[in-house]
Amino acid sequence: MPGPAPTLRSLARTLGLSRTTVSDALRGSPRVDPSTAARVKKAARAAGYRRNPLAGALMSELRRSRGTAFRGVLAAVDFLEPDRPDYAARYHRELVLGATTRATDLGFKVEKFEVGHAGVSVHRLDSILQSRGIHGVMLLPAWDEPDLSNLDWTRFAGIYTDYIIERPALHSVCSDHYRSLLAALQRLAALGYQRPGLFLQKHQDERLQYRWGAAFRAFQESHPGTKPVPPLIVETFTREGFTAWFRRHKPDVVLGHNTEAIDWMENLGAEVPATHGFVCLNVLMKTRPCAGLDLQPRQLGARACELLIAQLQRNETGIPEWPSTTTIPAHWMDGPTLRSAKPSK
Repeated sequence: MPGPAPTLRSLARTLGLSRTTVSDALRGSPRVDPSTAARVKKAARAAGYRRNPLAGALMSELRRSRGTAFRGVLAAVDFLEPDRPDYAARYHRELVLGATTRATDLGFKVEKFEVGHAGVSVHRLDSILQSRGIHGVMLLPAWDEPDLSNLDWTRFAGIYTDYIIERPALHSVCSDHYRSLLAALQRLAALGYQRPGLFLQKHQDERLQYRWGAAFRAFQESHPGTKPVPPLIVETFTREGFTAWFRRHKPDVVLGHNTEAIDWMENLGAEVPATHGFVCLNVLMKTRPCAGLDLQPRQLGARACELLIAQLQRNETGIPEWPSTTTIPAHWMDGPTLRSAKPSK
């Protein structure tokens, strides 16, 4: 049978050092002589010792609070990107609110940090988190490809609140856009719509690995009662581009993020909801009442918090060997831009 797991006390006894010196050496304290620190780390690796970040955070918090109840700290890291759309800020606030509420339930608290443009550097963030004893990092969605590979991930557990992150490859929690759009299209078919049309900004589909477009095309191919309308996927929304597409393909219901399209449809003679319908793919982006999808950012933030704390409790820091993705479907929201369901006979 394997022997007992090594502890700080057993390492200190083997090395002939105090427990405090061993602890300081393993967490990189400058108070320990570099040669001693190197000897401690080598012995720890050889013994198979793994430092538990929650235990260290607990002791630090108890010392600071003089024995009051422990509340671990999680970092919510936001990327400051000059080209990110304004609505993203509302989505991020909802994510953090969901994470904060759930963290409080579990005895933790969440603090927000900003990196990148006008924020701190990744190197500076690494120093701040280590000095604060923060080991759980929740990354908020990035508009472009995020890069936090310069954090010392051996000290952190992380989770990304969007589809995919490669630098580094972490576990992710995100909305199930594919499943949610399929469900929305099925609902529209049940309401009698036969020519659904999808219009998107190209980057909104690309950053989700084309899940919006893929779900739309899959639905058209598998539902013979639906008359195919090619999706309008453009770099930038323009009234002229939308008008040409709408006149040519004549969708009877339009799905997209830009609710200004409702005005464009009505200017072309459509009567919403009498003759045509509209569905907003993210209700946080709507500028007028309408039916749409609530991507449930509060639930996503709460689930991300739960999974992050679970990693810390299992002492799982570092980049995972097999990153996983947890998805939550959107919640359908009725609105005045769709016809009512026909009563069953």
